[in-house]
Formats: sequence, structure tokens, C-alpha cells
Amino acid sequence: MEKKYITAKGFERLREEFRRLLHEERPRVTQEVAVAAAHGDRSENYEYKLGKKKLREIDARLHKLQKQLETFEVVDPAARPKTERAFFGATVTLEDEDGESSRYQIVGSEELGPGCISYEAPLGRALLGKRAGDLVRVRRPAGEVEYTVVKVEWK
Repeated sequence: MEKKYITAKGFERLREEFRRLLHEERPRVTQEVAVAAAHGDRSENYEYKLGKKKLREIDARLHKLQKQLETFEVVDPAARPKTERAFFGATVTLEDEDGESSRYQIVGSEELGPGCISYEAPLGRALLGKRAGDLVRVRRPAGEVEYTVVKVEWK
């Protein structure tokens, strides 16, 4: 099985979601289901059916989170040795062929958001090992695009 990486910040966010679901959301929904069940006939009890559906969704997410938390390798970008090259956790500033600048932190797929790119995505893979001044070519559905790595930062 291929290793999956996550930043320390992303790992903490997933661990907090697991804790919240397990200790807050699941008990609350379980109580709602118990109250709905007390109203009688469950076959036509919308609140009961909806509550059971919510519980299945929560349990599925808890299961997925538990597996992920057990298998992720946590990488703290601030703790790793500084290098000129872009690797997991680095923040890379790019310039495209039109002179447009963009900035991405290379992260795991479970922690994507604004200003982040997965190390598994085509651009993320292309950036690994690059340093300032290197050219990066990425094939997209609209055609190939070329970027220049302007800066690699470690925060």
C-alpha cells in the first residue's frame, strides 16, 4: 500500500473531526433516534428513519477517519530540514506563460483548500523536487501549460 502523507495541521484537523463526531454528534443523534423511536410505529416515523440515516453516515465517516488516522504519515514542514527543492509541505510560488503568479502549499488530498494543491495532483507531482528557476510542464484538458518556479518556501 502506498504511503499517504498529511501535514501536522491537517492531521490535527482530522483528529478533531473524529473526536467531535464520536463524542458530540453521534451521542446527540443517538438521543434523537431514541426520542423518535418512543413515538411509536417506526415504519412511518420520518424522524426515526432520518436519524438512523444520519447515524449510518456518521459511523461511515468515523470508520474512514479512523483508517486514515492510522495510516497517514504526518510530516511537519516546519520541522523538516530546509532545502531549495519543493517537497511535501513546501509553499511554491509559480509564474505561468502569461506572467500570472500563483502560490500553492503542497499538501495531502485530505487537506485541500484555497492555496493548496495535492502532491498526488498532476501539478503537485510535477513540482516535487523542483527549485526556483526550474520550468514545470503540466498537461491539462485545455492543453499543456508551462510554469516557472519563482520561489520555494518552508513555513
